[in-house]
Amino acid sequence: MKMSLDKQHKFARLEKIIGTSNLKLLADKSVLVLGCGGVGGYVCEALARSNIGTLIIVDSDIVEESNLNRQIIALDSTIGNVKVDVLEKRIQDINPECQIIKIHSFIDKDTIHDLFRYSIDYFVDACDTVSTKKAVIQECIQRKIPFISCMGTGNKLDPSQLEIVDLRKTINDPLARILRKFIKDEGIQQKVMVLSSRELPIKTEDGTLGSSAFVPSSAGLLIASYIVRSFINK
Repeated sequence: MKMSLDKQHKFARLEKIIGTSNLKLLADKSVLVLGCGGVGGYVCEALARSNIGTLIIVDSDIVEESNLNRQIIALDSTIGNVKVDVLEKRIQDINPECQIIKIHSFIDKDTIHDLFRYSIDYFVDACDTVSTKKAVIQECIQRKIPFISCMGTGNKLDPSQLEIVDLRKTINDPLARILRKFIKDEGIQQKVMVLSSRELPIKTEDGTLGSSAFVPSSAGLLIASYIVRSFINK
C-alpha cells in the first residue's frame, strides 16, 4: 500500500507519536472484524483512521432505526441499507487506500472456517451469538491467530468500567460467565483476551436488552487501541 509521507498527510498526527516505521507497519496489517454494529463499527472506524491496510468486515444485518442511538454507521439516511456496504463507503471516505473485504453473511460454527481463507493478522469478535464466539476462540487458538472477543456492553452506562483482561478475570458479565465455563470445560489453557465491563448490568422493566451511545463506542475504541498497540509493540 502506497502512502504519502508529506508532513500534512492524513496520518501525520499519528506518525508523530508512533513513528514512520510503525505507520508503515500498520499499512501492512489485516484485521477481521466479525460484527459491525455498536462495537464493531467503532473498531473499524478507529482502525481505518490508524492506517490499517486491510479490513475484513463481516455482518449479515441491515441498518435499523433502533441502531441510531449507538452505531456509528446508523444514520437516518442509511436505514435499510446493508451494514457492510454502509461501512465500506464510510471507510473509503476516510482512507481510500484501505482495502475492504466485505462478507455479508451470518457466521456460525459451521461456516466460520470460510473466514480463514483470508490472511488475518488480528481477529476481532464483536458478534452477539454465543456459539459463534465459542467457535472463534477455538479456531483462533488452533490457528495461532491473535484475537480479542467483546463481551456484553448492553444494559450498561459507565464506559469507565470497561477493561481488557483475560476472560478468567471478568466479573459482572453474564456473557463472560458462559464463556468462562466453556473454556474450563474445553480445557483451554491459553489466555483469552476480552473486552468486558465490571459494571453491574441494569435491569430493564421488560427484561429485554438496552444500550447506550457511550459503552459500545468506548468498547470499540479500546479494542482498536489494543490492536494497534499490539502491532507496534512487537
